[in-house]
Amino acid sequence: MAEDPYLGRVITAFEGGITTRVITHPSRPDCAFAYEVTFLLHHPRVVKVASQKPPLHFHPHQEEYLQVLEGRLAAEIKGKERVLSPEDGEVTFRPWTNHRLYAPLSKGAEEEDLEVTRFMLSAQNTPELFKLDTVFFENWYAYQDQIVVKGEKVDLIQVMSMFDAGGSYLSLPSWIPFSKPLARALGIVVGRWIGGILGYQPFYRRWTTDWQSACHKMETSIFHRRFAKSIQDGVEHSGAPH
Repeated sequence: MAEDPYLGRVITAFEGGITTRVITHPSRPDCAFAYEVTFLLHHPRVVKVASQKPPLHFHPHQEEYLQVLEGRLAAEIKGKERVLSPEDGEVTFRPWTNHRLYAPLSKGAEEEDLEVTRFMLSAQNTPELFKLDTVFFENWYAYQDQIVVKGEKVDLIQVMSMFDAGGSYLSLPSWIPFSKPLARALGIVVGRWIGGILGYQPFYRRWTTDWQSACHKMETSIFHRRFAKSIQDGVEHSGAPH
């Protein structure tokens, strides 16, 4: 197995409110990624994101694994919120399962006393190039910083472009017939096809450590290929994000 260029790297987001350390999973060394993530629960940026909640989404191909090591973490799974603690052990998100993770909102004195949540996050390794991995997370964290820290407006096409490249798709309301296949189709058509034509990149050179891997992914799509080629030549497109 090739050496992970991210191993040992620490990725920070939200002005230090979230730190993500890239590790080797203690029991799944061949997983797509493994992180030890720390939330500072009283950090204003983390509180803001928790109050608004991140996008509800699913992954068609990968299982995702979560284990709280310290504190508590809120997880919305299939429309129901669970507040997880170390006693819950490892939780598995099966493919096509709608879910999202966020810091728990304070509901009592016990939660008020909590200052830190620390958890391990990992995912199954699959043959798809567009999947959850550190290239995706590095860019997704950086884009969220543009929104949360710098105050830029959310660009739905940019979000869908990044999510599609991370093997992830925004969930539609469950009452819509065939909501999950439809959501995946929308993610590909809007995020990859239309987004690519309009100049939206799934990965950006200034945000990416392993740019070679990012280019390899983009070169597999006719809609992204020009971004990989042009930036390898030293020119980055001026499309979103600004």
